[in-house]
Amino acid sequence: MLFGKDKILYRTIKADRLSSIILFGPPGCGKTSLAKVISETTKYKFYKINAVTAGVADIKRVIEETKNFMINPTGKSILFIDEIHRFNKLQQDALLPFVENGTVILIGATTENPYFEVNKALISRSMVIKLEPLTINNIVTILKNALEKKEGLR
Repeated sequence: MLFGKDKILYRTIKADRLSSIILFGPPGCGKTSLAKVISETTKYKFYKINAVTAGVADIKRVIEETKNFMINPTGKSILFIDEIHRFNKLQQDALLPFVENGTVILIGATTENPYFEVNKALISRSMVIKLEPLTINNIVTILKNALEKKEGLR
């Protein structure tokens, strides 16, 4: 498991050492929600684009804003790309230098197997996380914990 208090994803976020991530799984399993939680937990500016409607110009705009210390004093940002598998090779290649040098932390979301649909160079620089939908038992456990603990669902 990656999401517990002492697990790898939690520790990398808390240590401010987050690296690029590719989230994959069926629709509705929480890819976008997880990206939002990560963005709210870090100090970085968060950009969200959808690969269906975005192009290289959108990537360049994010990079320029990231490098502009008036807009972004940290000099780094998280770029969430929904449906990353829809980017073609040229669009994915345009991301590579900025992922490599750490200008952007890529969080890609896809319903397709990223090992077949995402550029191998991006995959090699990312933590790939497969998400599964919650089962009824998972939901019951969450609700029981919320009712039993003083802090509830926080």
